[in-house]
Amino acid sequence: MGVFDQLVVVELANVLAGPSVGQFFAELGARVIKVEHPERGDTTRQWLVAGEEPARAGVTAYFSSVNWGKESVGLNLASAEGHEVMVRLLKKADIVITSFKPGAASRLGADYETVKRINPSLIYVSITGFGEDDLRSGFDALVQAETGFLAMNGWPGAPPAKMPVALMDVLAGHQAKEAVLVALLERQQNGVGQFIPISLQEAAVASLVNQGTNWLQAGHDPQPMGNEHPNIVPYGSIFSGRSGRPLMLAIGTDAQFARFCRLLGQEEWAADPRMATNAKRVQHRDWVRQQLQRVLSERNLDDLYEACVQEGIPVGRVRPVSEALSMPTVQKVVLKDATTQLAGIRSAVFRSRQLSPPPMLGADTAAVLHELGFDAQQRQRWRKGKIIG
Repeated sequence: MGVFDQLVVVELANVLAGPSVGQFFAELGARVIKVEHPERGDTTRQWLVAGEEPARAGVTAYFSSVNWGKESVGLNLASAEGHEVMVRLLKKADIVITSFKPGAASRLGADYETVKRINPSLIYVSITGFGEDDLRSGFDALVQAETGFLAMNGWPGAPPAKMPVALMDVLAGHQAKEAVLVALLERQQNGVGQFIPISLQEAAVASLVNQGTNWLQAGHDPQPMGNEHPNIVPYGSIFSGRSGRPLMLAIGTDAQFARFCRLLGQEEWAADPRMATNAKRVQHRDWVRQQLQRVLSERNLDDLYEACVQEGIPVGRVRPVSEALSMPTVQKVVLKDATTQLAGIRSAVFRSRQLSPPPMLGADTAAVLHELGFDAQQRQRWRKGKIIG
């Protein structure tokens, strides 16, 4: 039995950030009990890909992205009976993951101050959009807009562009995973739980990294640059050739650039004062790009790609998602269930634990309530009253 196999995680979270933390701990071996509204369930159960996705009784592709290995309990937390079930769940839990709107946790009697009296050793994760007291909606796109990501993403002169995945949710989820792992280590020493507040806004700002310090330290407010990098040239640039797929360069050092020049038969570039160092290449960005495109436009870029790989020169091809997920080197990350035909993506890529497919809404309600001591008559009565599902 692994170190995580005895952990019980209660997930009172919705959509992406919180559920991603739940799946991570399921992958590590923890028991994860996902509590959902008994009729609607997790919001992502309703989010179908338009015109392409077959309805699978609420187990959508979006829901399948972060809900493997969990049990589902349909429970109305706003009812007195639902609150009683939640209290019994939290008494046996090690970790609870929440994503309540500001004020909702207190109304439901599920805020940390109340919960820690029930279970002082509980590690309580609270994920919000903009903090515990900020009433703004915490949707990922809004957080991208509020934290500089939209302003610097896209192409010069074009409207701001958001990233095509909910990256702020993903980043907040990663921060929550890290914080819980640290809290578990500390609890081993003192036996005491912790309150872990994570906001998408703070996770986003923490992830500005060099773009943030470009402003803080150098006074450079990042602007849209397409695929270009503000500090490195040529990095992110995409070039077309005489034949073959377009090629992206990600050359990060002067030594790599010199090797690339030799490979192209342009050794003199490495000594040109406008190209010899990265600092000079950044200053002469447009001119460098023009020289590269002039030479690369006559090349077979498929052949050049293979040569670059052999020489250790950082290059890439622009692949669609379908091709990226088909590569042999990523198959350990892909989750598939032969019986249900459901698929997903693993987050703890260092573990190969078999996971059950994403659950139907309320699939485990009866079993979990029986385990908590609620008899069949109670469950039947609550089901009729739409307290459980």
